[in-house]
Amino acid sequence: MHSFVAALIVFIPFFVVYRKKAVPYFIALVQHALIGDYLTGGKLQLLWPLTSQQFGTTTSIFSLENITLEFLLFVSSIALLLVTRDLYALFRHHHSNLVLAIPTFTVLLPIFLSYPLEVPVLLILPHLVYTVKFLAIIVIEVGRVFRLQRKENPNRLLEKKGVSARLAAAVWFRE
Repeated sequence: MHSFVAALIVFIPFFVVYRKKAVPYFIALVQHALIGDYLTGGKLQLLWPLTSQQFGTTTSIFSLENITLEFLLFVSSIALLLVTRDLYALFRHHHSNLVLAIPTFTVLLPIFLSYPLEVPVLLILPHLVYTVKFLAIIVIEVGRVFRLQRKENPNRLLEKKGVSARLAAAVWFRE
């Protein structure tokens, strides 16, 4: 989503429900349009639907300025993830990790739809690092979900067979 106005409209329910907790996600969404597309010469309708005027710079994705900026942002993001220990937190069990499927597929989709991909060689590494990291987190989380579903409470198994947990405990303690 490259329109600030449209992003704000979409995020209204999240602001109502989650209040301040939704702000970092909104900023992440909006900064993609600013850093990822506005600065690399994209012609964006940042204020759509209020106006269809296009905004953007004339910088090419292959320019030294763009490559330097994107690579510095990549290194900064990795450093920030390590310093704040958020990288390790991503690998802990949390169902919201499955939301990482969205950025993962948005990175992978152009590869499958518009191959050969026109990306500077130096920027392939950041794409690969984030794609592999997100895919690993998703695979780990899906594995955890399936493992948790297989580990059923023994009392539930007894209840499925028509034996109450209280009766099963009474019989077990008498033996």
